[in-house]
Amino acid sequence: MSDQKDLVYLCCVTEGKLWLPDRNLPLIPRMQLTHWVGESFVIGHCDGYEIRYAFSSKSAAMREDFDSLRSLLHLPPELFNLAGRAIQLDNMRLTQRYCCACGGENVFDASHPAMVCNNCQAVHYPRVSPCVIVAVKKDGQILLAHHPRHKNGMYTVIAGFVEAGETLEQCVAREVKEETGIDVCNIRYFDSQPWAFPSNLMMGFIADYAGGELDPDYEELTDAQWFEIDDLPLVAPKGTIARRLIEACQV
Repeated sequence: MSDQKDLVYLCCVTEGKLWLPDRNLPLIPRMQLTHWVGESFVIGHCDGYEIRYAFSSKSAAMREDFDSLRSLLHLPPELFNLAGRAIQLDNMRLTQRYCCACGGENVFDASHPAMVCNNCQAVHYPRVSPCVIVAVKKDGQILLAHHPRHKNGMYTVIAGFVEAGETLEQCVAREVKEETGIDVCNIRYFDSQPWAFPSNLMMGFIADYAGGELDPDYEELTDAQWFEIDDLPLVAPKGTIARRLIEACQV
């Protein structure tokens, strides 16, 4: 019987998707790594197992069974985040191919991990985009919005990217105001989640309604409403920080 040292989680990434036979992250014998992939790199550990990232496959059987990271939301957060790290490293490898200092060609260096210029040896780390995501509360209600990209009718909380020179709290207030027309107060930090779609860091907040009438920005949203906290529509799936924020408001 194999022990933990003989088995590794393999994160083989192609075009932003992971190889997920049986819709799960494969835990394979270490001795089979060279059969499935070319070079692979250790990017972390979880429950005593190595997590390895690879970007080239050798087996014809790996031409199928690739799926989005979202299909792994059922995994424990630590393992989900490490699978997300593989997605982010692959995005770095594809989008940071050339040195912004001298124009030389960059190569992946797992020791950082980063891209390193062959010409001037400059080190280029993964670009991570900071985002805020916020649940707004008002008298037993929660503000939820529907986005055009959610074809299944799912509602979720408000989110957006942090701008240069902006605090996280300023970003929360601005995004809520821009997307829904209302003002918020008592903004407090909740939790965070790496979100590799393709390379974001979601920082969660809870805020209280301070004033204003709902006036959704229909260039960003298809709808925004106040919902009773015990009578919600279809919301973000478990495993997401959006769902945790919604559930925190139900307590």
